[in-house]
Amino acid sequence: MSDDRGHLRASFDSAADLYQRARPEYPAALYDALIETAELNAGDRLLEIGCATGKATLPLARRGFRITCVEPGPALASAARLNLSDFPDVEVIDSAFESYEAPKADRFDLVFAATAWHWLDPAIRYRRAWELLVPGGHLAFWSATHVFPKDGDPFFAELQEVYEEIGAGLPEGAVYPRPGELPDEREDIERSGLFGDVVVHQFDWEVMYNAEGYLRLLDTFSGHITMRTAQRDRLYSEIRRRLGKRVDGSLRRGWGAALHVARRRAAPAFT
Repeated sequence: MSDDRGHLRASFDSAADLYQRARPEYPAALYDALIETAELNAGDRLLEIGCATGKATLPLARRGFRITCVEPGPALASAARLNLSDFPDVEVIDSAFESYEAPKADRFDLVFAATAWHWLDPAIRYRRAWELLVPGGHLAFWSATHVFPKDGDPFFAELQEVYEEIGAGLPEGAVYPRPGELPDEREDIERSGLFGDVVVHQFDWEVMYNAEGYLRLLDTFSGHITMRTAQRDRLYSEIRRRLGKRVDGSLRRGWGAALHVARRRAAPAFT
């Protein structure tokens, strides 16, 4: 992992006090699809990669799964333990997934990552997941991504001029993904030679934010956490000013998730 990437990944720990209330909830339908596609039953053992404060852990804990979470950020792991304290079958371990050493007898029915898979070292993430799964077990990952419906809020496109001004504009060629059109990573999964029977489900939803709620959300994004103070002050003051001119003082943000579920192969099938 590059130093820059590692720095961004580590930055989330500074937002531990905001993460649980600022980040959006994933749709219940996503968990339904995950459980059905991965053929899970209550009591099955799950390993979560990068649980943060337990945003995706809680809904699955409530459904009766036994969950081991690995979280490299100590503040995030501490917050997760507090949020999950009512569930004795959930354990939070301070560790990066890449270096996590499970007891030899510990193998899982599902290894999953919610908005964390893309932060892992691509050279070893599939192999580590494969090693930790029972035969026939499943890998699943998804992310909460900004999507832009055709009738979506124009606020974000209009705000790009401010991002450009502070030197934080979108890279050349960046696209505004539509709901249901998030990237499908099945080729990457199959290329590993370790997983097959890949199923991809797309979900989208919308959240309303007032100015302070939206700024709390931005404070959980690595790109905003690591901004220089002057950049962030200029951007945030402009967001407050622009939303203050709206009658209801709010914006609509579209969210999307592409849930990927794949079955562990009995043996590697490298080509």
